[in-house]
Amino acid sequence: MLASLAVRPPPPGLVRLLWARLWLSPSRLVYGGAAAAEGAGSGGPRLLPPSLARGRRQHAPQPSAGLPWRGGACGGRQRGPGGTPPVTGPGPGVTPVAVGPGPKGTPVAAGLGLRVPGAALLRAAGLAGQGCPGPGPSGLAVSLGGPAAWPWGAEHRCRRGGDPGGRRSRDRSCPPGAALPALVAVLAYCYLRDHLSKEDALLEAARINNVSEVNRLLLEGTDVNARHKLGWTALMVAAISRNSSVVKILLAANADPNLGDDFSSVYETAKEKGLHSLEVLVTREDDFNNRLNIRANFKGCTALHYAVLADDYLTVKLLLDGGANPLQKNEMGHTPLDYAREGEVMNLLKASETKFQEEQRRREVEERRRFPLEQRLKEHIIGQESAIATVGAAIRRKENGWYDEEHPLVFLFLGSSGIGKTELAKQTAKYIHKDVKKGFIRLDMSEFQERHEVAKFIGSPPGYVGHEEGGQLTKKLRQCPNAVVLFDEVDKAHPDVLTIMLQLFDEGRLTDGKGKTIDCKDAIFIMTSNVASDEIAQHALQLRQEAMEMSKKRIAENLEDVQMSDKITISKQFKEKVIRPILKAHFRRDEFLGRINEIVYFLPFCHSELIQLVNKELNFWAKKAKARHNITLLWDREVMDVLADGYNLHYGARSIKHEVERRVVNQLAAAYEQDLLPRGCTLRITVEDSDKQLLKTKDSSSPGAEKTKMPTLRLEIVEKDSKSRKLDIQAPLNPENIAYFL
Repeated sequence: MLASLAVRPPPPGLVRLLWARLWLSPSRLVYGGAAAAEGAGSGGPRLLPPSLARGRRQHAPQPSAGLPWRGGACGGRQRGPGGTPPVTGPGPGVTPVAVGPGPKGTPVAAGLGLRVPGAALLRAAGLAGQGCPGPGPSGLAVSLGGPAAWPWGAEHRCRRGGDPGGRRSRDRSCPPGAALPALVAVLAYCYLRDHLSKEDALLEAARINNVSEVNRLLLEGTDVNARHKLGWTALMVAAISRNSSVVKILLAANADPNLGDDFSSVYETAKEKGLHSLEVLVTREDDFNNRLNIRANFKGCTALHYAVLADDYLTVKLLLDGGANPLQKNEMGHTPLDYAREGEVMNLLKASETKFQEEQRRREVEERRRFPLEQRLKEHIIGQESAIATVGAAIRRKENGWYDEEHPLVFLFLGSSGIGKTELAKQTAKYIHKDVKKGFIRLDMSEFQERHEVAKFIGSPPGYVGHEEGGQLTKKLRQCPNAVVLFDEVDKAHPDVLTIMLQLFDEGRLTDGKGKTIDCKDAIFIMTSNVASDEIAQHALQLRQEAMEMSKKRIAENLEDVQMSDKITISKQFKEKVIRPILKAHFRRDEFLGRINEIVYFLPFCHSELIQLVNKELNFWAKKAKARHNITLLWDREVMDVLADGYNLHYGARSIKHEVERRVVNQLAAAYEQDLLPRGCTLRITVEDSDKQLLKTKDSSSPGAEKTKMPTLRLEIVEKDSKSRKLDIQAPLNPENIAYFL
C-alpha cells in the first residue's frame, strides 16, 4: 500500500489509514507552516478536525482558551510564548536534516541522498518522561511539511497536547513507538519515488498533464500502451483527466485508442488481484480519477468512453481522428454514444458513427474481393471443397444483402466423425465475428437426450429451480443476436427437443422461460450429424474409384486432369433416394427438414488430402520438439505415405492423429526416456530400407488386397558431417503382445 505514496504526497484515504495504524486520531493533526506560526502568536496552533482529515476543506476551530498548551506534560521541555509548544525550528538536542534542491528540482535530504515530496524534515530527538516525542537521545519526531501542496492545503505535524493539570491527555498524546512506523513510511516513500518504472512515470505524467515529461519518457522508449497494475493505460488516464495535449502526443506515438480497460469495479478488481478493496479504491481515485462511481463496471471501456464521460469535446475529436472506433462496446454492451450528454459531443459521435460504418463497409467489401471467404476457409480446413463452396455462397448472399432478412440461415452438416464439420462452423464464426468468444455459441446436443431437458434451452418456467438463471441458448442469443450457433451432434437429441427449433428456424425468434422474446433473424444456425455417414462415405468412395478408372483410360495433358479424380459431386438422385428417407425416419417430421436452407455433405479424404493431414500433424510435433527439447525433427516423403495408410474411413482425421502418435511419438518418447536424444540434435524419421519395396508394390496391387506387413519407421540422428546414425530403441512392452495366464 505504501507503493502508492511513491508518486506524490499521500492521498487523504492513505493518511487516515496510516494514522489509524499509529493509533492517532485525525483530530490531532495540526496546521503547520504559516498557519501554525500565526496560531503560535494568537494563543496556539489550530487543530485539524476529522472532516478535514477526510479531504473536505473546512475552517478549523480554535482551541478553547481554558486549555493552554503546557510543556510540563512532556517532562519539562521547552515551551513557546504563552505556554504554547514550539512549532517551527529545532530545539536543543535536536539534530536537523537539511533539505536542498535535487535533480530536476526534486528536494533531496542532504546527507541521505533521498528524494522527498516537497520538503520532509526528519528531526532526531529524545524521549523524555513517558515516551513522548521530544528532545532527547532516543526519541524521533517526524514532521512532514514544506511548500508541497497537500490535499488539505497545509503541512501536518505530530504534536502532543496537555491538560491544565500537567498530565498527559489520553486522546492527544502519541503512544510509545508511534514515530518509528511513520519514519518507515517516509523512507519507503522516498525510496519508491526514486525507483519508479518508466511505465508508471508515464501514467502519472499523463494524469497531471506534464507534457515535457511525457515527451521525455516516449523518447526513452517507454511502451505507450503499457498498463497500470489495475488495468488502464496512459491514454485512458489523459482522456478522463481532459488532458487533450497529452492525448495528442500519445496518439502520435501510436497509442492504441481501441484498447479496453481491464479494471472492472473496485470490489471485482480487488477480488481478482487479491488486494484489499480499500487499497484498490485509493489507487483508483489517486492514480486515475476520483469522480467515477466505484460500483460501476468499467471493464472494456476505451479512451473514447472515458473522454465522453469527461464531456471533453476536444479530446473526443482527437481520439476519433486518431482511429478510435465509435461503435466499440464495453463489457456491458454500451458504446461511447450511450454515455454522451445532449450537446456537441453527442452530435459529433452520431456523425462519426455514420461515417465509420460507411468506411467499415467499404473496407470489408474490398477485403472480401481481394481475399474471398473460400480462400480463408481452405487455410484451416483440408479438403471438403464442395462443403466450403456451399457455405461460402450462402454467406456471400447474406453479406451483400441478397437474402431474406425475415428468416435466419440454417445448415445441416452430414458426414463421418473427424472430417471437419465442427471446424468449418468455428471458422465461419471467426470470419463473421472477430470475437469468437461471443460470436460463436456451441451446444452439445448429447446433453438433451431427455424430453424435459428442453428447459436448458429457454430456461426453467416460473416456480422451478433455475428460473432466474435463464436458458443456455436464450441468454447467449440475447448478448449476440447475430451469432453463429452450432448444434453439435443433433441426431443424439430427443426428437421432442427439436420441436422448439421449428419456430427458431422459421421466424428467427425464441421465447425464454421468463416470457421475453429474443429476435435472432440475423443468426446462422448450423447442425452437425453422423446420420447416413456410412452411406455417404461408401457412395463417395465409389464415385472416386470410377473417376480414377476414367482418368487412367485417357492421357492426362496437365495437372488439372490428374486431380479430377479427387473432385467428385454427390448426385441429386442419391440425395433424394437414399439420404432424405434416412433423415425423415430419424427426425420424424418433414417440417423440420423443410426449414433447412442447405444440407452440406462432407466426403472422405482422398490420398492427396491425407498427405496434407499427415504433414500438418508432423509439423505440429516438430514445433513441440523444438520448443520443449530443442530437437529438430525431419522426415522423408515415404514416411507420409506410410502414415497415410493408417487412415480409417469412420474416424476421419482423428485416425491420422492417432497413427502419428502410435508410430512416431511413441518412439520419440521411448528414445528420450532412454537418454538417446542429446539436446539440440537433429532427428530424421525414415522407412526401413527392407520395407521400401512394400511401398513400390502397394500401388500395383488391387485396392481390395490386404496388407500382409506394415513398413517400419526408424529414427536416425543426423551428425554434423551429414552422416546419419540409427537409434537402437528398446521397444517397451506392447499390451497387444502380452499373454495373460490364469
